[in-house]
Amino acid sequence: MEYQLSPSILAADFSKLSEEIAKVENAGARWLHIDIMDGQFVPSISMGIPVISSIRKRTDLFFDVHIMALDPTPLIADFAKAGADLITVHAEACPNLDRTLRLIREKGCKVGVAINPATSVHVLENVLEIVDMVLIMTVNPGFGGQAYIPYCANKVRQVREMAKERNLTLDIEVDGGINKNTIQEVVDAGANIIVAGSAVFNGDVDANVKELKGIMEK
Repeated sequence: MEYQLSPSILAADFSKLSEEIAKVENAGARWLHIDIMDGQFVPSISMGIPVISSIRKRTDLFFDVHIMALDPTPLIADFAKAGADLITVHAEACPNLDRTLRLIREKGCKVGVAINPATSVHVLENVLEIVDMVLIMTVNPGFGGQAYIPYCANKVRQVREMAKERNLTLDIEVDGGINKNTIQEVVDAGANIIVAGSAVFNGDVDANVKELKGIMEK
């Protein structure tokens, strides 16, 4: 299984975003997590297509785009064109989840589906074969800096077991409250893509990335 740290730029200093991205890349990160919030599905509003288009010109990192928006289907083509490599949508936000996931694939991106902490993994049963990644939210989405919700590790285990039973090669990502104290639990549960915001961008970015990657890969 391949492990990846996906630093979340939501926690970066936006006044020097290009520099912040260069720091995580130089430290050894290969993914970049980009949160899109619409102020409706979640309370906050974050960034959009112009930001992705701008930073795409500055880096070759893998763009892990996480859309937290009500019915994101009309946005898919524009995010793919802007430079997304993987697009993740929420099962709770898509009235026609199968159609939205297939559209992501049609637009040339890898496909991700996310579920919130209180959402059962059973909503994934009919779409697991058509996605590349499942994102298990380990906080309630909408704000950075929240505390990790421990029961979500069991959901990671459940999804990993579902994938094994179907003989699927599936990435499982976790997002929310992940730091040097919580990362081992989710990795042990079966997560291999780790989103970290504050734990990367607060303090020494190079040291933070290397420490988190070291825990994941040992």
